[in-house]
Amino acid sequence: MKDNDKITNILIVEDELLIAKNLSQKLEKLGYKIGDIVSSGADAIQRASEMKPDLILMDIVIKGDIDGIETAAIINRELDIPIIYTTAYADDETLQRAENTGSYGYVLKPFKERELHATIKIAISKHKEAVKMRKLIALAAATSENRSRFISMAYHDLNTPLTTIQLSAELLEDVAVQGRLGSTNKTVDRIKKAVSNMSELLGDVLMLSKAESGKLSLNLQLVNVVDLCTSILEELQPIATHKHLVTFRTQKQPMHAHLDARLLHHLLTNLLLNAIKYSPNGGTVNLELSSEDGQVIFGVQDEGIGIPAESQGKLFQQFERGTNVGNIKGSGLGLCIVKHIVDLHGGKISVESAIGQGTTFTVALPLLS
Repeated sequence: MKDNDKITNILIVEDELLIAKNLSQKLEKLGYKIGDIVSSGADAIQRASEMKPDLILMDIVIKGDIDGIETAAIINRELDIPIIYTTAYADDETLQRAENTGSYGYVLKPFKERELHATIKIAISKHKEAVKMRKLIALAAATSENRSRFISMAYHDLNTPLTTIQLSAELLEDVAVQGRLGSTNKTVDRIKKAVSNMSELLGDVLMLSKAESGKLSLNLQLVNVVDLCTSILEELQPIATHKHLVTFRTQKQPMHAHLDARLLHHLLTNLLLNAIKYSPNGGTVNLELSSEDGQVIFGVQDEGIGIPAESQGKLFQQFERGTNVGNIKGSGLGLCIVKHIVDLHGGKISVESAIGQGTTFTVALPLLS
C-alpha cells in the first residue's frame, strides 16, 4: 500500500481459529490492519457497530443462530460497511443469496494473496463510489439553483474512479487466467456488471441535469426508424433471459422520420429494458412501429407485473417508481428522461397498465421536424 493511503481496518468473521490467524497474517503482510477476529454472527454485528471497520471479511458458514449471509444483511442495512464473503465452496444459489445482501464479492479458501488484495481494493473503491453516488442522488432530489452545474461536475469526478475499478477488475481477470479460472471469472463478471450499472446511472443523472437546465438539444436528421429499432433489439437480445421472447412488428419498411437518433436510441432502450426488468417471470416483450397522421408511433408492450393505478400519474417524475416493484432495482430517473426526450421532439407519451397483466407505453413523435 502507498504511504499516503489510509490503512484499511478489517474485521474478520471466521470460526476456524487457524484459518483466521492465517488470513490475519496474510492481510497484515499486505499492509492492512486487523481490528478484531470474531466467530459468530452476533459478535460480528456487535463488533462492527463498536469499531466501524472499513471492511469485513465474512465467512458464510459461522457459529450461532444466523449464518454469514444473514449477518451481512443486517450489517449492510444498519451500518453500511462493505463486506466480502470468504468460503471454501460457493454454489450458484448461495452466491445469489450473498449478492442480494449487497456484498462486494467473495474469495475462495485457501486464500491467495494477490487475489485477496485485488478483491479488497476493488471493494473499498466500489463502496466509496456508492457513498458518493448516494450523496449525488440526494443532491439531485433537492431543489438548488446550482444543482445542474454540480451534477455535471460530479459526473466527471466520478467517472475517473469508475475507470480505475474497471481496470482493477481486468487485473483480477488476469489472475483468473493463472489459477482458479471459473470461480474468479464469476467475481469479475459481478464487478463489471456493477461498474456498468453505476456508469449507466451516472449517464442518466447527467442527461437529466442537461434536460432540466435546457442544455439537452436536438440533432434532427433523417433516420431509418426500422433499422434503428432492429439494431436496438439486437443489442438488448443478450440481456433478455431464456424466459423472455423479444419481438418486433412494423407496418412497413423502410420508414423514415426526422428525429434525433441518439436520443431516440436512449428512449427506446430505456423502455425495452424496463419491459424486460419488470417482467421477472418472463413473457413476450414486443416493440411495435407504425405511422399515422404525420406521426411515427412506437409501442413497447410487456406481460410483467404492471403498474398500480395510483402510480401511473407520477411515473414521469424524478425518483418515482411503482409501489409494487419490490426488490427490483431502479433509480426512478429513466422515465423522467424519456419524457424530456419526447417533449423535446414535440411528441406525446402515454401508458396503459394493469396489475399482473403487463404494461404498454406508446410514444408518438412527429415524422418531420
